[in-house]
Amino acid sequence: MGNLSLVTIVIIAANVIISFKGLNDYGFFERYKFNVGSIKRGEQIRMFSSGFLHVDTMHLFFNMFTLYFFADVVIAYLGSLNFIIVYIASLILGSLLSLYFHKDEYYYSAVGASGAVTGVLYSAILLEPNMGLYMFFVPIPIPGYIFGIGYLLYSIYGMKNRIGNIGHDAHFGGAVGGYIVTLMLAPWLFETNLLFVGLLAVPILILFVMHKIGKL
Repeated sequence: MGNLSLVTIVIIAANVIISFKGLNDYGFFERYKFNVGSIKRGEQIRMFSSGFLHVDTMHLFFNMFTLYFFADVVIAYLGSLNFIIVYIASLILGSLLSLYFHKDEYYYSAVGASGAVTGVLYSAILLEPNMGLYMFFVPIPIPGYIFGIGYLLYSIYGMKNRIGNIGHDAHFGGAVGGYIVTLMLAPWLFETNLLFVGLLAVPILILFVMHKIGKL
């Protein structure tokens, strides 16, 4: 983890350039951010463009820092082209889930690469479920699959209780995108990592059931 390939550099550069353009040009930021009302009026480009805007430099840094750490795992297993597919699919699915859960909130807005980055993170965990991940204040590594499951369960909790100014639904949608596309691109995971494929599907099933019974 933590190597920079050309495709990762290009994606990080695109996020930096577009984010700084948005931070210094209010009209540009407003024109391309995720906004339910504008999307429903036909501005679907916002579903994609919002994934390259950030609210501030810290928001940008954390997303790109996470991408830097996990992108090379996905590239190593799936190749650069498929990595781009995972990234874009996760971005779009994150936006779609946000639109679905906020479809009646015409003023709801969001920006950030979090959905795409979470998709890459979840893809990397699916490919290397036992990778050790460190968290602040935790001195021992946490197995990737435990982190992934815990992260999505927290996202469900955040969606239900609207915790913080965070797009939990975009994170969750991105993770689902990373999960589905990775399995489509690497079906051999059903043979080599079947247990982890099932375990990482648990939060997705929980979200589906909670929504079905009206608890979300």
